[in-house]
Amino acid sequence: MGSNLLSLLDDIALLMDDVSILTKVALKKTSGIITDDLAVNIGQVDGVSPSQEIPTVIKIFLGSLINKIIIIPFILLLNFYAPIVLKFILLFGGFYLAYEGTHKIIEKLFYKKNIKKEKRNILNQDEVKKRIIGAIKTDFVLSIEILVIAQSTLTGPLIQQSISLAIIGFIVSLLIYGIVAFLVKVDDFGIYLIKKSYIGTGKLLVVSMPKIMKLLSFVGIMAMLLVGGEIISHHFHIKDYLLSIAQFIIIGLTSGLIIHLLFSIKNKITKISH
Repeated sequence: MGSNLLSLLDDIALLMDDVSILTKVALKKTSGIITDDLAVNIGQVDGVSPSQEIPTVIKIFLGSLINKIIIIPFILLLNFYAPIVLKFILLFGGFYLAYEGTHKIIEKLFYKKNIKKEKRNILNQDEVKKRIIGAIKTDFVLSIEILVIAQSTLTGPLIQQSISLAIIGFIVSLLIYGIVAFLVKVDDFGIYLIKKSYIGTGKLLVVSMPKIMKLLSFVGIMAMLLVGGEIISHHFHIKDYLLSIAQFIIIGLTSGLIIHLLFSIKNKITKISH
């Protein structure tokens, strides 16, 4: 009886050790798209009143966990019965990221005034609900990409892969929304420090946060193009002609512009037909 228990504990220890190794490899592989996910979600709290910022982030975080619960079994089933489908899901996600990154660049270049006007307004409750639903939908797409990429690095028994994906899903959601919650409150903490006579430190936090948010926004856009371009490049086996990072960004930007152009043509045709 005792030897059986020790054997079971040893098996569990070996399983968790394998899971730990697999999880580390998968997290490293998905780090680019995690950065993208973080930068995208910081923008979701823009326009929310200060008192609603943390509750909004918590609701999106809980929605993100539900997304992972739905996605993980779906990915494992597809990997077992139709692994080729995962490749096309990954490719679709690559095009989606390329389009989103390009769309954000176009917005910043040509619709800057409209974006600034929107940011000045505090969202009402219905608008906040719509923002939360939109954020959870975006998280769903990005979570599929993260978990499909993570799963592609995993080997071994199904239980190991399941545990690894569950750990990765939880860590990713906790990391992203924990950082978002922290960042949206840094300027409030700066104001608190100013009130407590720590004026220099407080002002530094308040002044630096908008610049940090802009930097993260830029990093997020580049991450979208980079990850999207890398997925597209690998799927079509495009040869390296430039430094990999530069080539992936160019491929992502080009793909995004083509998709954006196709949507523009479709919208014009729809308007003409009506």
